[in-house]
Amino acid sequence: MENNTIKILLVDDEADILEFLSYNLKREGYQVFTANNGKNGVAKAKEIIPTLIILDVMMPEMDGIEACGEIRSIPELKNSLVVFLTARAEDYSQIAGFDAGADDYITKPIRPKLFLSKINSILRRYAPSNDEYNAGSEHSVHFNAFTIDKERYIIIIDNKDINLPKKEFELLQLLTSKPSKVFTREEIFSNVWGNSVIVGDRTIDVHVRKIREKINIDCIKTVKGVGYKFEDIK
Repeated sequence: MENNTIKILLVDDEADILEFLSYNLKREGYQVFTANNGKNGVAKAKEIIPTLIILDVMMPEMDGIEACGEIRSIPELKNSLVVFLTARAEDYSQIAGFDAGADDYITKPIRPKLFLSKINSILRRYAPSNDEYNAGSEHSVHFNAFTIDKERYIIIIDNKDINLPKKEFELLQLLTSKPSKVFTREEIFSNVWGNSVIVGDRTIDVHVRKIREKINIDCIKTVKGVGYKFEDIK
């Protein structure tokens, strides 16, 4: 994917941060759009359907966590990546962000080279891949428990559509690619987040918990000290 075809939305209430990040991203050839609070950011995202949304956590009117939740409820934005900017390094901030549907986070203060390297890495993961769990031409995969619709990023249970954020969907798709196989945490991180991404230890647990809550079927099993596996119900 060429940089000049990629839309990036920056949402931050600090004008100097918006100017600084916009300048560096535009130098890389990206299309850059901005908003100065979470409420305006959600509206702008609906308007332009960006490839990547970079959200500050602490903002007036609507903070980044709430804005991310709003974004993840909009079907047209299901494939948009969401990255948080945060000066808060404590675990809570990261967990709350992933819980809301974020794909990654970047901590402040921001160094231009590191920032661009991180953004480029995230966007490389956005490009279509040939990973094993994405292989095959079928648009839907059927199990006793549910059907996975790959094109619409939804799970169908009893004729009801359940929307999942991108990372939750990719995690479930990975686990269901080989029923009964135990996927280690390292395998899950590598396939869903990529080896170059550093995220909190509880990231996978948060995503699994959200999937379990949404599908309400006991088919994702925890293998203590190892990882997770999918077992279709009979």
